[in-house]
Amino acid sequence: MKLSTKGRYGLKAMFDLALHYGDIPIPLKVVAERQCVSENYLEQLIAVLRKAGMVNSVRGAQGGYVLAKKPEQITVGDIIRVMEGSIAPLDCVKEGEAVDCIQFEHCVSRNVWLRVRDSITDVLDTTTLADMCREAEGLKNKEQGTRKTLEP
Repeated sequence: MKLSTKGRYGLKAMFDLALHYGDIPIPLKVVAERQCVSENYLEQLIAVLRKAGMVNSVRGAQGGYVLAKKPEQITVGDIIRVMEGSIAPLDCVKEGEAVDCIQFEHCVSRNVWLRVRDSITDVLDTTTLADMCREAEGLKNKEQGTRKTLEP
C-alpha cells in the first residue's frame, strides 16, 4: 500500500492539532506553516476530516480547527481510512467486501496479502495521535539531550 499526499498530509494536520489539543483553535495557516504543507491543499483535506467528524471548526477572529475527540481516541487508521479509503494492499483482501476473483479459493498469494493487510491494520489501529505526541516529545527530549552533550 502506498499512501498519497492526502493520507500523509491529513495525518500531519491531525498530529499538529493533537500537539495543541486543549489550546485555542488553530488557524489552518498556522498548521500549514508548521507542517510545511500548502494551505490551499490543507483546506481541501481538512474539509474531508471535518465532514468525517474528526475535526471541528470554530468561526471568528480567534477561530480555527480543533480535534473532535481526544488524541487518545483517534487512531492513525481512522485518519488513513478517511483520507485514503481501504487499507488493504489489493482489492481481493479488502475488509468486509465480497471477493470478485475466480481463483479466490485456490490463491496461495492471497494469504500473504491478508497477512500484510492485517499487519498494517494492526499498527495503524493501535497507534493513536496521543502516541505520536509522546513519540514527538521523546524525540525532542533526545535532541535536547544530544545538544547538551555536544555543548562545551
